[in-house]
Amino acid sequence: MQRPVTRRAAIQRIALGAAMPATASIPAAAAETTPANQQQGTCVLLPQAVEGPYYFDPNLVRADITEGKTGVPLKLMLRVIEAGPCTPMSNLRVDVWHADAGGVYSGYERQGDDRSVSTKGQTYLRGTQISNADGMATFDSVYPGWYPGRTPHIHVKVFLDTKTLVTGQIYFPDDVSKKIYATREPYSLRPTPDTTNDTDFIFAEGQREGGGTVLSVNEEGEKVIAALLIAVDKTGAAAHAGGVRGFFRRLIGN
Repeated sequence: MQRPVTRRAAIQRIALGAAMPATASIPAAAAETTPANQQQGTCVLLPQAVEGPYYFDPNLVRADITEGKTGVPLKLMLRVIEAGPCTPMSNLRVDVWHADAGGVYSGYERQGDDRSVSTKGQTYLRGTQISNADGMATFDSVYPGWYPGRTPHIHVKVFLDTKTLVTGQIYFPDDVSKKIYATREPYSLRPTPDTTNDTDFIFAEGQREGGGTVLSVNEEGEKVIAALLIAVDKTGAAAHAGGVRGFFRRLIGN
């Protein structure tokens, strides 16, 4: 009988690139036990997801994307591997972006619970890293807040030169978000999200495409360490196949 893998062990395996069965998509119900539950030589593609209305490229190659934003410190560790052989992919561009502790993205108007917040001209919580020889891209950020209609999430895009390999959304275990929002400032000012992984429609669509993609998360003192294996199709065919569906998703927003 296979022993369960703890969140800490899952993060260590992702970070160290251990020679082991790998998974890119971690279903919410199995966040504790994957990435050790797949057969050797198979890697689940990260589900394509809507880019959403809040993407732009600030041309900032940086590991620290906080720009002074307050919140629970987050170390985000993403390891990009090729679906099939499960081998690390180096020299790929990895973009991430997400909302701040109050659920507001940089660079856009009409945000916040009453749609009165503008962050035009700001670039916080956005950045690019280039995957290293082990496929790793690491970011220093803050734990994302929630906004109406969406469970807490981080957006990610992976490029090979100018070719998009994946546009996805990655999520946090609900129990971790619940604890942080209830006990830590400034999240405790808005402690109860109106949407969880179980009720988020984009998360549910990801489940149909291979699994709602939940990060392996561990709390270390004041900091949260979050890690994920991201398996991609290096031909770009998977991203292209999702293009039409992605277009219709954009019509209904993020």
